[in-house]
Amino acid sequence: MARYSGPSCKLCRREGIKLFLKGTKCTSDKCPITRRAYPPGEHGKMRRVKHSNYSLQLREKQKVKRIYGILENQFRLYFKNAEKSKGVTGQILLQSLERRLDNVIFRLNYCLTRKEARQIVRHNHVYVNDKKVNIPSYLVKKNDKVALKLKEKQKKNIKEIIEILKDRQIPAWLKMDSKNFSGTVLEMPKREDVAFPIQERLIVELYSK
Repeated sequence: MARYSGPSCKLCRREGIKLFLKGTKCTSDKCPITRRAYPPGEHGKMRRVKHSNYSLQLREKQKVKRIYGILENQFRLYFKNAEKSKGVTGQILLQSLERRLDNVIFRLNYCLTRKEARQIVRHNHVYVNDKKVNIPSYLVKKNDKVALKLKEKQKKNIKEIIEILKDRQIPAWLKMDSKNFSGTVLEMPKREDVAFPIQERLIVELYSK
């Protein structure tokens, strides 16, 4: 599947918010959105745009896609499944995105970015309930145990990442076991567990047209 391969920081600047796509760089003084808090491009600094309702809805959708690192067709499928499910469509959509296996690895603080988490999954290092799973979009369920199977050098690297991220809070729906490089899904994620300011209502309105 095609993936965006351009500068990640341009995506943050375009959405006007830190998406934390570059790990520790996002919390340092080198973060471009801190130094240049305006859209990328030749006229980004001077551009003054009055956003329409459609523009706001589109930007919200793009922001969520970029946070979780997924493309349009897959995102549309998540929405269709959420729409068919019982409950509030926007909240079910975000719950599904949070339940992605690559996101779980990221939220357990075993990597700096979701992109790194996706690579860990793709390289056959992740087991769910003792079964190898190499599909980043795999949706975890309550009581699932997620574990990393790593070589000694890799374990050392993960320990360094855990130390770097010691102040990053792990959501209440996950339990981390850093000694065994594993984690447990205690419950399904709630709306308040999403770490970004997202107006899912705008996404529902966009796709409902």
